[in-house]
Amino acid sequence: MKTSVSQESLAPILSKLHDANGTFAARYPGERSGRQPVHTVYGGAHLFRANIAPRLGELALSALSDYAPDFMAFARAIGLPGAERLHASSRDAWLAETVYARVKDKLRREPVEDFRIDFEDGYGVRSDSEEDGHVVSCAREVAKGLAEGTLPPFIGIRIKPLTEELHVRSLRTLDGFLSALLEATGGKLPPNYVTTLPKVQIPEQVTAMTETLELLESRLSLAKGSLLFEIMIEQTQAVIGADGRVAIPKLIDAAGGRCVGAHLGTYDYTASCGITAAHQHVAHPACDFAKHVMQVSLAGTGIWLSDGATNIMPIAPHRGDKLDARLVADNRASVHDAWKLHVSHIRHALETGYYQGWDLHPAQLPSRFAAVYAFFLEALAPASERLKNFIEKAAQATLVGDVFDDAATGQGLLNFFLRGIHCGAITEEEAQATGLTLAEIRGRSFVKILRDRAEPERVTAVP
Repeated sequence: MKTSVSQESLAPILSKLHDANGTFAARYPGERSGRQPVHTVYGGAHLFRANIAPRLGELALSALSDYAPDFMAFARAIGLPGAERLHASSRDAWLAETVYARVKDKLRREPVEDFRIDFEDGYGVRSDSEEDGHVVSCAREVAKGLAEGTLPPFIGIRIKPLTEELHVRSLRTLDGFLSALLEATGGKLPPNYVTTLPKVQIPEQVTAMTETLELLESRLSLAKGSLLFEIMIEQTQAVIGADGRVAIPKLIDAAGGRCVGAHLGTYDYTASCGITAAHQHVAHPACDFAKHVMQVSLAGTGIWLSDGATNIMPIAPHRGDKLDARLVADNRASVHDAWKLHVSHIRHALETGYYQGWDLHPAQLPSRFAAVYAFFLEALAPASERLKNFIEKAAQATLVGDVFDDAATGQGLLNFFLRGIHCGAITEEEAQATGLTLAEIRGRSFVKILRDRAEPERVTAVP
């Protein structure tokens, strides 16, 4: 083929392109490997104990027993599809019964995926001596939970913001907690430990956090980069900066690779937008805007996103052992309404690509896992068919029903099954109905699956 430009002439152009491509790949490495929790449970530091996770599971199971003693009652309470006309042979009944059984199993086995010991809003303003005492006691309880195997898979603390009024107290809590924790554990951090930095306003606050963590690693003999944190988007200035540009990339740059998550703080954010308390909720259009800006800013970076909390708690308004039928019914209706609202908020988040959110009360755990499990199970059959067909065609574009798949979709389908398995919504056996092996699923790479499966064909094609 005749060409007009020599490779030597192209060399400086290609060199700049190579550098730019490398910079892009470093900034956008793709989805992070490993399991992302479906929720973060927040609890005041003054209440934290080493056995908090199993205890919350017991309370969640008790709420389920009291207000939804069977799968039909639970399906109706949370508004599962077809819940009002369930019959034994229906697909809706299968979904309701499967969700209920898997939620109960989850609450017994792993009721909390991520827990954040809160020294901020859930803790309040206390004297320095009182907070110092809780810092040390929480650190020792975490060490105890680590030794006894009662900690959830992910854990951390939320400190106060690094505003002018609170930064000294905030960093003292961070230092004191990590110092006491590592002293109690012999220098060992719990798996998946992270610190939450709330109410971020400017990049300099993130820089201060980053530099403090670097200093703590040096003083506490920790490996460089072992102390990670997540930021909370709770102020309008954290979305759009003073220069009128999207602020989130600058916040991430200031973290120096230590930021692993970005959480929306629903109620502070809506308040900062001037929205009155009666209309502050996670499905408000203002929250959708902030979450989409977060999503667009952080897509491909490997930083996990989290929605906020539903603040209507599934708590019975009437207490006592001798309630009449009217009050019992009122209690049930109140809890069911709160569950249904929680499920609708979680469903909204899942449909918009947010797979993690906050929970604030043990009775929210049944509705959390039910919403997540129903989301995955409802899509299981079509997703299995699409992925199986796609694998069989070995990277050729395919058409299943009226849904067209190209190669980029394959990884998304694989991620669907990975997320479902990790949280307990989908069993490994159900995932293997796609035609994939467990080793292929756990390998997390759709491209590698296709490459490995195509390799024998290349070999046999050689004369």
